[in-house]
Amino acid sequence: MTNTLRDPGLASEGHRKLQWVRERMPVLAALRDRYQQTRPFAGQRIAVSLHLEAKTAVLAELLHLGGAEVAVTSSNPLSTQDDVAAALAELGVEVHAWRGASAEEFDRFHHRVLDLEPTLVVDDGAELSERLHGSRQALLPNVRGGAEETTTGLMRLRALARTGQLAYPMIAVNDADMKHLFDNRYGTGQSTWDAIMRHTNLVVAGAVAVVSGYGWCGKGVAQRARGLGARVVVTEVDPVRANEALMDGFEVMPMLEAARIGKFFVTVTGNRDVISRPHFDRMADGAVLANAGHFDVEIDVQALRQGAIGTVAGRTEAMVGYRWPTGATLWLMAEGRLVNLAAGDGHPVEIMDLSFALQARSLEHLLTHPLPPGVHPVDPAVDRWVAQTRLDALGVAIDQLTPGQVAYLQSV
Repeated sequence: MTNTLRDPGLASEGHRKLQWVRERMPVLAALRDRYQQTRPFAGQRIAVSLHLEAKTAVLAELLHLGGAEVAVTSSNPLSTQDDVAAALAELGVEVHAWRGASAEEFDRFHHRVLDLEPTLVVDDGAELSERLHGSRQALLPNVRGGAEETTTGLMRLRALARTGQLAYPMIAVNDADMKHLFDNRYGTGQSTWDAIMRHTNLVVAGAVAVVSGYGWCGKGVAQRARGLGARVVVTEVDPVRANEALMDGFEVMPMLEAARIGKFFVTVTGNRDVISRPHFDRMADGAVLANAGHFDVEIDVQALRQGAIGTVAGRTEAMVGYRWPTGATLWLMAEGRLVNLAAGDGHPVEIMDLSFALQARSLEHLLTHPLPPGVHPVDPAVDRWVAQTRLDALGVAIDQLTPGQVAYLQSV
């Protein structure tokens, strides 16, 4: 096994991070105890493309302990933590990733992972599936299925499925209740503002925070901004979600109007050019631009770079100031990439415990319940198992239906 690492000597630092995470992920701990005994993935080869930080490493370790050969790369060039990658390699997982990978390196790392000839895939943004259905189609007969955990990735996969091209079953982990209600809302909300505040050191209270997109991720970002004391403005293209934002107590307006008053701008739409040159022209000096969607297309970074008359270094390496012809300096975070991972540590540990448990259990389910090619929901029993296991770990008890209540509900 050959790894591609920035610095193997960083492993000791990575192991400290992994130990912190292991002790705070009780659902994965329950799976680890079982998998080491039952080894449900024996004989499987699992390719993983996720943000490569400590929580992801614990998932990869879990799959390996469950009997699989595992190869891992990062789904974002700026989200790899080199110390974690080095530690994971010492645990027997094949790793191909380093922070700051170029576009060519990023693509090469994904192909190195696919050289494992995977039978299962764990994807984030459909990076592996896109290559498997493109230049690596010869590997498709090996693939029994996989799991996808992002809205954007599911959009790509469903597009393949609509045209009959998706060659294997993929479980839509993102759509499970124990994922989108927690990861998308509470995870994205907290980790996005963690990253913004860490690098700007600016007060959010009293500022205007513009949140573009009011899906589950947008809801979380808006709610956390309000909790920090911001005046929150939501921009939307969906009239239903716009009404929901209004009834949740937020202002709603077009981005062209919001651009004039915002101090912090966060995009969470899954679409491109949500903030572009007409909006830059209206922004005040000091505006902070951050993207919490998967790909670096929501803020038109090319237009920002081409239109700027100069740049200035930021407070940290995660920020660049673009001097605009209006006289304003606009601060772009993390090159327009996923701010909470490219400029932070990603979602809180307890949140990813739930999402990664769904990933592992979904792969396990695929092996025991083969499915046809297409995008499939997480089995409800798997979703409930994750929910109940977390409650058990917290020592929280809930009521149970009586036989009479069950009969009543079934008779209605």
